[in-house]
Amino acid sequence: MNRALIPIFLIVLVDVFGLTLVLPLQAIYAEHFGASPLQATLLVSVFAVCQLVASPLLGSWSDRIGRKSVLLFSQIGALFGYLTMASATSLWLIYVARVIQGTTAGNLSIAQAYIADHSEAKDRAKSFAIIGVAFGLGFFIGPAVTGMLVRYGLAAPIFVAAGMSVLSIVCTLLLLPGGVSMRATPPEGALPGGKRLSVLEWRSYLAYFERPALAAMLMQFLFYAMCFSVFTSGFSLYAERRYTYDGHPFTPREIGYLFAYSGFLGLILQGGLMGRLVRRFGERGLVLSGFASLVVGFGIIAGTNTLWGLALSATVSGFGNAVLRPTLSSLISQSAAGHEQGTVIGLTQSLQSVAQIVAPFLAGLLLERSLLWQWGAMAATAALVGLLIAPLGSQKAASAAQELASS
Repeated sequence: MNRALIPIFLIVLVDVFGLTLVLPLQAIYAEHFGASPLQATLLVSVFAVCQLVASPLLGSWSDRIGRKSVLLFSQIGALFGYLTMASATSLWLIYVARVIQGTTAGNLSIAQAYIADHSEAKDRAKSFAIIGVAFGLGFFIGPAVTGMLVRYGLAAPIFVAAGMSVLSIVCTLLLLPGGVSMRATPPEGALPGGKRLSVLEWRSYLAYFERPALAAMLMQFLFYAMCFSVFTSGFSLYAERRYTYDGHPFTPREIGYLFAYSGFLGLILQGGLMGRLVRRFGERGLVLSGFASLVVGFGIIAGTNTLWGLALSATVSGFGNAVLRPTLSSLISQSAAGHEQGTVIGLTQSLQSVAQIVAPFLAGLLLERSLLWQWGAMAATAALVGLLIAPLGSQKAASAAQELASS
């Protein structure tokens, strides 16, 4: 690893650790304050709406006044959000916490921009992989710790997440080079770190959907994000209603351990096997197999209420979740010219925000009406659409790559 990137790796790891501490219990925590399933899943949508509006502004701010200062601002927002959530006495305060966190959520985009600033073009893809490793470690460790902490109360993991935010702030102040007001020094051209257009500039994004190859892969990414958002926003409520362990319904403890198992599978694939899989099957082959595994995995979860079925579903769908994001991101990047990399990466982040707005709303509607197998079927259907689009995207991507290479 480039030594300059070690601090940002540690910072992202700590941030993701805090995020994944809260992920398995957020919806159930909201239920304790009287939230309906829809109100609980909408906490994800509220966060995504605020992030969709604020993230481009934070990115522009970081370009003008420096990465470090905006990163600190984002981390302080996360800290206040966790503290507000942990000490909440009513449901509306949990919503306030999510608004605070969504409005200041720029950690990942700023980290990507920092990596772009400190990486040569030939090493940039490899440098971005450190974020994937940090996420893999965080999704493995964070939910497992939540499973152990909930015995002390549902707020205990949230307070620990706040502590991780404090640690992240300290790491940024002490480990990240430069002063908080140091201006960014981006390479020539658009930032590959994830430059995002504002919501008011959405027409500029439409130009990228006019390219058949790129449009197909962007739609694949959108449906993958829909599938993933259905799962992350609704699984806690689904598992609480569908599965029992040792004579009682699933609690955040069992849910946390299942998330940790999925994170462990992703860590193995992304940390050690991804390169071999790409060489053996190719990125387009992995996209096909990834979507197929999600269709099968969520089909299993929709059709069974046994723990063995749940374990099989988590194993099969874990493969898809681990391989799809990096391979789709790589193919999308290859279909854009060098000066467009930043905007295209920003476009995928915006599509992810759109999915996080729509999918939790739909998931909440189904769970509120006790349509449990339909919830799993919706996730499987989103993956199936991505699978059906995949061959079209693969064919057009090949021709687009040839055109870019020849030009």
